[in-house]
Amino acid sequence: MTATLTVHGAARTVTGSCYLIETDDCKFLVDCGMFQGPKTLKELNYGEFPFDPRQIDFVLLTHAHIDHSGLLPKLSKHGFKGPIYATHTTMDLAGCMLPDSAHIQEVEVEELNRRNARRGRTNVTPTYTVEDAEECLKLFKPVQYDTWARPAQGIRARFWNAGHILGSASIEIEIDTDVPTARVLRMLFSGDIGPDAQTFHPAPASPENLDYVICESTYGNRTRPKLTHNQRLDVLEREVKDAFKDGGALLIPSFAVERTQELLADIIELVDTGRIARVPIFLDSPLAIKATEVFLEHADELENGSEFRKAMATPLLQTTESAAESMRIEQVEGNHIVVAASGMCDAGRIRHHLKNHLWRENTTVMLVGFQAKGTLGRILAEGAKAVRIQGEEIKVRAKIRQLDVYSGHADGPALANWIKDRAPVKRALFLVHGEEEEMAALHKRLDEMGIDGERVIEPTLDDVFDLITEAPGARSRPGPRRLQPEEVGHFDWHNDLSRLWLDISDQLDHAADDKARNVILRRLRRSLETPNGREREHA
Repeated sequence: MTATLTVHGAARTVTGSCYLIETDDCKFLVDCGMFQGPKTLKELNYGEFPFDPRQIDFVLLTHAHIDHSGLLPKLSKHGFKGPIYATHTTMDLAGCMLPDSAHIQEVEVEELNRRNARRGRTNVTPTYTVEDAEECLKLFKPVQYDTWARPAQGIRARFWNAGHILGSASIEIEIDTDVPTARVLRMLFSGDIGPDAQTFHPAPASPENLDYVICESTYGNRTRPKLTHNQRLDVLEREVKDAFKDGGALLIPSFAVERTQELLADIIELVDTGRIARVPIFLDSPLAIKATEVFLEHADELENGSEFRKAMATPLLQTTESAAESMRIEQVEGNHIVVAASGMCDAGRIRHHLKNHLWRENTTVMLVGFQAKGTLGRILAEGAKAVRIQGEEIKVRAKIRQLDVYSGHADGPALANWIKDRAPVKRALFLVHGEEEEMAALHKRLDEMGIDGERVIEPTLDDVFDLITEAPGARSRPGPRRLQPEEVGHFDWHNDLSRLWLDISDQLDHAADDKARNVILRRLRRSLETPNGREREHA
């Protein structure tokens, strides 16, 4: 028997979780996520899959976040008709998130095509439509935690609480083989691992004594102080009070699922206990509004479900479903709070608010989640003085703050302990879903804990691994690559072009007079001329 693992997403420095497992009799995916980050990476969402969707027998989905589920409608659109196994709550959240993802694509493509028409460029089409997403949802099949499912002959899967978001899971897989040294191949996909202490969820759990573990490393290079709920409230209180000093708005780009609900619950608790001023609070995200309804429906599954229900009933919280309601927020004066998606500022209504507020000195933007390289959120976090939003240059005068106490990902020590608790890992540990420095730091931490470094693998996009081998660890072999490793993990030419535009604009703004500006423009023009261009010009 043969068995291979191909890492089609969430490889080193690459988002978009997707793993293909192939045996002699079966092909299946764990996750099928959308790529996020620089445009070079996001363009993969529009290309063909590196496998035939019609040949995939089933999908196991760890959780509903778009970087894990976002290409499922495209998969079904292109011929996949098998079941998608997920927890009940993941199904409910996907029922909000996938149609919302399709709607965002439809709106953004419509706007892009209007710009393309003015520029004489060809039209583009969305990766999938709302109708495609709704058809995909019909393929979902619910599973219970801690219960074996049998999606195919000789294959079993069991979902374990991952503590990341509502319904999230690590997935244990057993594959029957005819190999004497490995009658049953045991694998564990971590999904995204939640921190040890959370408001909503118990600590993550999963099995031990495995052949292979595929583990995320998002915050492998980070060590967070262990805060109690009250200490977290203290941190948030200081940030909100500081933001309110100048009488301005507090903008919070937030992930619609889990981060938004935790953050709102804490803000409302601070208001109710008199620790911060009573100001209007806007939840400006149709997806987050729907996700909050799912959380309320499943509140009994939360650690503090009754308190959450009470918090969400406050009259201070105003939800804005329509675009017109969202626009009216700009008329609000004085202190107010706007929570809007997306968390990395790459799509959704938060970009509209940033466009209208980044140039204002009395605005505070508080980033509360992971910011991938190449995203607007990461660019702001790294101190950009100006950014481009929808083709327009915006000066950054607002205060940019980062708050790490709401992360849904375990930090480096927690990840290392989670891996240690899975021991023994007899063949190989794959570190995925992280940037190079995060993986390297986690790898080093594991070495220091005595975990065999030769068994730790950091795959790149589209790497293929042989899972049936007598030698410890997995042997990789080359496969067709959509991107070379050196093409990912850094700002791409789209980011460089935006920064060049901003640098040119800054140079022109600070030039002494029009004569100096003309000198700058002549130098730029000369640098763009090719030898053939000069010959034509002088002919």
